[in-house]
Amino acid sequence: MSTITFDSLKLSDRLKTAGFSSEQAETVVRVIAEAQDELVTRKDLDAALSPLKTDLAVLKTEITQIKWMLGFVIGGVIAVLAKLLSH
Repeated sequence: MSTITFDSLKLSDRLKTAGFSSEQAETVVRVIAEAQDELVTRKDLDAALSPLKTDLAVLKTEITQIKWMLGFVIGGVIAVLAKLLSH
């Protein structure tokens, strides 16, 4: 996954200035740093979805082929029925 870089010391100092104790400020900074491990970037998503996009393209091609084949089969059946009924 991706990590967003931030100045943890600066954040800790700002939290202390805002009234947090040293322990509280360090805990907040630690939690934010750990949460970054769970972040997903657009690049991560694209890499994960790339195989699915390829599979989808293959399925679309196969569906198109099946439509054409079904059209020919139905056309053939209609031609045979027309020939049989014309006698």
